[in-house]
Amino acid sequence: MPELRPQMWKATAMTDSRGELELRRLIMNALEDARSDAGTVTRDQLSSVDLGFETRRLIDQSRGIWNPRDLEATLSVLSTPSGPYDDAALDGSVFRYDYRAGSTDGDNRKLRRAYELGLPIILLRKVRDREFLPLFPVYVIADNFDQRHFLLGLDESLRSLDDPSNPTPTERRYISRLTRQRLHQPEFRARVLLAYDTRCAVCQLKHGRLLDAAHIIGDSEAGGDPVVTNGLTLCKIHHASYDSNMLGISPDYTVHINQDLLDEVDGPMLKHGIQEMDSRPLSIPSRRPDRPDRERLSIRYESFLAC
Repeated sequence: MPELRPQMWKATAMTDSRGELELRRLIMNALEDARSDAGTVTRDQLSSVDLGFETRRLIDQSRGIWNPRDLEATLSVLSTPSGPYDDAALDGSVFRYDYRAGSTDGDNRKLRRAYELGLPIILLRKVRDREFLPLFPVYVIADNFDQRHFLLGLDESLRSLDDPSNPTPTERRYISRLTRQRLHQPEFRARVLLAYDTRCAVCQLKHGRLLDAAHIIGDSEAGGDPVVTNGLTLCKIHHASYDSNMLGISPDYTVHINQDLLDEVDGPMLKHGIQEMDSRPLSIPSRRPDRPDRERLSIRYESFLAC
């Protein structure tokens, strides 16, 4: 498809889904630029996104679905984990989005239109008050009228599934891996970085691109749930040190460095970047419910001591 210049979309969007598709690409590019280091955007940001030639609202003021009047199809849907609808990652595969209560049409009509036209939408996952993780491009890959919900695919490849509600075992493994990469991991990272004010819990580095959300208990192990209390914001070097048990964190929130590493002499990076972290208190979230789980830290600290 030939690329449309920004000023050209208005002439085509009303009658040509190709023009609307190009506008959505421009919107998603602008949204990518607006994301914070944690990968999130605020409600204020979503209320006015600058496209260079106009500003666009990307979220409804009060509802969970945004259907701009001048667009053929829904632009964004909002999912709140504690909300009234049963939105969920369906069976670890594709994302389920329930119809708006009381109707099979109404607001649902334009989301159905996105399905019919194959237009990408934005899924906004609420991670805390007025803070959202935007996922895009997302596609409506099924409209289950009897069950009153849509299925959203987090990748365009999922549009080719013969039966999105009943994927084959091979398809399910692929979709589950994709959902983990596109939904669960970014959401875990966003929640953890926000809890720690986008700072390394060990050295206080505050550069989001150099920070990871590290699991205390690995996500493939028992207790390795993707929750903030099982997470730490760590810079790249301290994350690698933690994963390799060169750095440990005791349940009293104290940083410890492996004795062999403390005894080693190898220049300023080792000295200032790792050795000087020994016995330093861990920086923890101000909100008590977000603080690292001491039991998980204890289990992980045993592995550090055993090395």
